[in-house]
This record gives sequence, C-alpha cells and structure tokens, in this order.
Amino acid sequence: MNLADLRLNYQKGELHEQHVHPDPFAQFATWFKEAQSAEVPEPNAMFLSTLSATGRPSGRIVLLKTVDHGFSFFTNYESRKGQELAFTSQASITFFWGELERQIRIEGHVEKLSVELSTAYFHSRPRESQLGAWVSEQSARVDSREVLEKRYAELAAEYEGKTIPKPDHWGGYRLVPDYFEFWQGRPSRLHDRVVYDARENGEWECYRVAP
Repeated sequence: MNLADLRLNYQKGELHEQHVHPDPFAQFATWFKEAQSAEVPEPNAMFLSTLSATGRPSGRIVLLKTVDHGFSFFTNYESRKGQELAFTSQASITFFWGELERQIRIEGHVEKLSVELSTAYFHSRPRESQLGAWVSEQSARVDSREVLEKRYAELAAEYEGKTIPKPDHWGGYRLVPDYFEFWQGRPSRLHDRVVYDARENGEWECYRVAP
C-alpha cells in the first residue's frame, strides 16, 4: 500500500460566503441537520483539542450534547483533558463528516457547566453509564480490566434500587466560540473555506480563506 496514492477528488458540494447564514450557529445547525439526514454515523462526534501546561497538545473524540451559545460535552474533571482545561481554558473542536465531504473547526474558551445542568444530564444517561462514571478514574493507570469490572459489579450491587448520585469529579463543559471555519471539499484540492471571526461588538465577520 502506497499512502501517497490514497486520495479522493471531492465533488459533492460547494460553499460560497455569499450564501451562508450570517450567524455561524445557524449555519452549523443547517449543516448538522444535513449530516443527520445523510445518516452520518454519530454526527455529534467531535475532536476536542487541548493544551498541557508544557505546551503539549492532545486530542480525543467526545460527543456534543447541547448547543446554545456554545457547544457542550461531559467528562471526568480529573481526566487529562479536564486537567488541561483547568490550566488553559482555550480549546478547539472539529467535526468531520466524510459522507458530505465537510469539516467544521470551532475555537474558543471553555467554561464549566453548572452543577444543576451536569446533574440533570447525568441522570438522563443510561444507568450503566452512570455507574461507569463512578468506576473510571479516567486517564489514571489501572492494573487490569478485571479491576474495573470488579468495581462496577460492587457499585451495581451497592446502588441496586437506588438513585445513583453524580460524582463530584464528573460534569459538563461548554466551549464558547470566537472562531468558526466551515470547509467543503472541492475538486483539485481547491476546497471552499468560509470563516466567521467574532468582533468586539458581538457581531461576526464572515470571509473566505484560501484552501
């Protein structure tokens, strides 16, 4: 297999700055609905990029759960991403929908959701996932999978017939954007890239950038 020969000539769509919605959240909503209609697997899967105190970047896939004035997800506060967000609240998220030959990059600052919002979402999750949040000391070294399974069984027995409380170390974050980039694949690698930049007056400047 020659990796240099792996390529697609994108030709499923086009994107013009004159035709996009002036509000990037509305443009995101339009594209997200189209991803759902195209039956993209897990269209809410997004690549979250964070930065350590030493400047080392890291990334992982998390699931978008709500959109209001930002993009929210839930995780363990003591995980690597939680520790890095505690160091610097700046982060980015990326959506890639290959079926539509589209990508969206979003940058901004991250804030914690309220305990009330995190608790409400925690109790909306399947019971098995609630137990999993207690079992997993996310990103911590563990001796074996058997250790996790034993702890899960113990907690399942302890909380049988009872409400499972939200762990203090688990909850939500919201990324509040100041930058969006919508990318549409085009032939000959002359892709369309339309950017929204936040201005101090609260408005968005929309413009095209080179592929």
